Amino acid sequence: MARPKVLLVDDNEQFREMMQISLQGSDFEVVSSSSVTDAISKIVSQPFDALVTDLHMPEPGDGFAVVTAMRHAQPAALTLVVSGFPDVKASMAHILLQADEILVKPLNVKTLAERIRKRAEDPRHSTKATREGVASILEREAQITVQRWLRRVQQLDGLTAIPLTEHERTDHLPEILSNIVTRLRHVRSIETTAQPSPAAVAHGRIRYCQGYSASQIVQESRILQVCIFETVQRNIASVDFSLVMPDIMLIADEVDSQLEQSIDSFVALQRENPA
Repeated sequence: MARPKVLLVDDNEQFREMMQISLQGSDFEVVSSSSVTDAISKIVSQPFDALVTDLHMPEPGDGFAVVTAMRHAQPAALTLVVSGFPDVKASMAHILLQADEILVKPLNVKTLAERIRKRAEDPRHSTKATREGVASILEREAQITVQRWLRRVQQLDGLTAIPLTEHERTDHLPEILSNIVTRLRHVRSIETTAQPSPAAVAHGRIRYCQGYSASQIVQESRILQVCIFETVQRNIASVDFSLVMPDIMLIADEVDSQLEQSIDSFVALQRENPA
């Protein structure tokens, strides 16, 4: 019987080399990769019995993209996600929608080898790729979307010039994302009258008190749209394509509606407090 072939993906060179040596010592053929792009290139060009990928490479959730690609291209392969955070199983259990199992560093290589060998010998219990609506994807990856938004904002001097904690900067995002998910599931008309959003109104007033300008609020909203569409793109292999274009239009419309309400409340407060 041929040696099981494993794709090992991690941007930590020391960990990757250690794992490669250990798995090869357990009689596996190991192909290693240090980036999402390289890993996906290998997935589409070589067959594998198993994938072992880090969750953060270097962005939070990058392992999702690798898992999704493997699940789409090679659904019989065992997909294992590795994280250095002990609470990952509780906080990110939704990854099991795509991956077979979550592993926490440091890994027990013997147990890992047995898990891979068992699947290679009996692949009948493999999980087939699933199709999801955009609403489910955004709900499942809300935390990652917020983290990516924060990372982009922190790179812009014009926004970071206003000193805020991470919580103060992102506090409005979970409610906005929840409103988008609700819109996708329940209010499908693109011509519908904007639904009142207390969270958006409160956000505009809070940003005024924090010293923002209206253009800075718009800039943050634009970044949010980019991050939402990036989340959809990273999960493109599992998207239900019959609804993806209407969903994209609804997302843009809802984000704009939320922005409009934030700006209106910002301007109203500005008028109440002329310089």
